[in-house]
Amino acid sequence: MDNIEISGFNYDDPVNITVKRYGETEKLRDSRDLSAKTIQIKKFAKPIFRFFLDGSKRTYKVDDVAYGSRVYPIVAGQIGVGCCERIEKEIHSKLLYNSIVLSLPEKACTTNRKTLFFNNLTAKLNQHSILQSRNLKIKKCLFYEDKNLQQGERYENLAIATIQDEMIEQEKKIVADLVMQNLLSEDAYLFKDGSLEYKTMAEGNYRDLSLIKSNYKRVVGVSKSFNPEKCIDEHGKSNAKYIVQLPLFHRTPAYLYESNLSKGIEGIVKFAIWYIRIREAKYTNSPFDGLVKVEKILVNEREQEKGLLSEEVDLISANIINERNPVCYGKDGRWANTLYPIYLTSRYIESKYIGSQHFLNLF
Repeated sequence: MDNIEISGFNYDDPVNITVKRYGETEKLRDSRDLSAKTIQIKKFAKPIFRFFLDGSKRTYKVDDVAYGSRVYPIVAGQIGVGCCERIEKEIHSKLLYNSIVLSLPEKACTTNRKTLFFNNLTAKLNQHSILQSRNLKIKKCLFYEDKNLQQGERYENLAIATIQDEMIEQEKKIVADLVMQNLLSEDAYLFKDGSLEYKTMAEGNYRDLSLIKSNYKRVVGVSKSFNPEKCIDEHGKSNAKYIVQLPLFHRTPAYLYESNLSKGIEGIVKFAIWYIRIREAKYTNSPFDGLVKVEKILVNEREQEKGLLSEEVDLISANIINERNPVCYGKDGRWANTLYPIYLTSRYIESKYIGSQHFLNLF
């Protein structure tokens, strides 16, 4: 029974980002210096970011099961999705969803009613004395596709993908909960760690981003890990050189990006995407350290046609710069890209996980 590690870089941008026009009202010819604005906000204004959202998962291969000539892994996961709130310069916990899930091959179900079968399996497992004695429950039994694997594919990856999708569903639920409580406003934005470009899913209450995009009017996604080579201009050339040469506290123009990945019933979801340098490159290990990618969903018709107001892009960018970590923490290789409230939110979520040895002993 092993903790599953997937090798390689884990970027937040799943596909190439092809930019064809501006995603903001001003047509900037070059990057914009936000140094003065960051100082102005520090001295005379409150931060616009009040809520901070992060999600993570830990996955473990706990067993194998054979059907015919194939052997399939059973993967267990701990999912933690948390939201913290800033109150008078202090970060407090606001919402937390902790859950245990299992991912099994769809072959385990011999009927056409897969959802019912796996729901019944979840209920049966939760009657087990080991779980009851520890006051624990499996939230859901997920299932992954049974198919002939291509070269380099692994069933473990398919199982982990279902757990990732469940984590994303919980992230969307927290956003919906904050909106239902009228907690998000122009003075209280939500800072979400990572991309907002959610793929359309087959099931779930929030599976179609095009139907719930109004929830994201005051939500900003910031990616610490992104591939600059995936930002492609209208001529098919990479913008990586331009992005890496950004001076400190400068931002690129905001680009309009149309996401087919998030396409749903109401059509393609449009984003404004831009990049900010929050750390001096000469103090980092790589010239791409100290850069973050910022995303905001274009919610209404005016934004989709004309882009975000450039004043809002500047305001968001300056506030992001002011959220930088004040110091480098330990051996974290991403310290130059880390934003302090997200660091605290991440630590809060991790503190609520069951220890790996304790968790594996459940199985």
